[in-house]
Amino acid sequence: MELSSIMSGQLADLRRTLNVNLLKSQVATQTAFVTAMIQQMPATADQGAPHPYKGAALDVFV
Repeated sequence: MELSSIMSGQLADLRRTLNVNLLKSQVATQTAFVTAMIQQMPATADQGAPHPYKGAALDVFV
């Protein structure tokens, strides 16, 4: 086996390792973002509709 083929194999292994670590980091970041969004959902869902009348009056145009 030549030295260059050994080094290219090691380089390929290093690239795979770095890609896996990058993927794990991205998944962790996305998981944290989704968790924060889900935790905020109940707080905004209880506030009701954002418009001023909230269905108390109905405008009918004939």
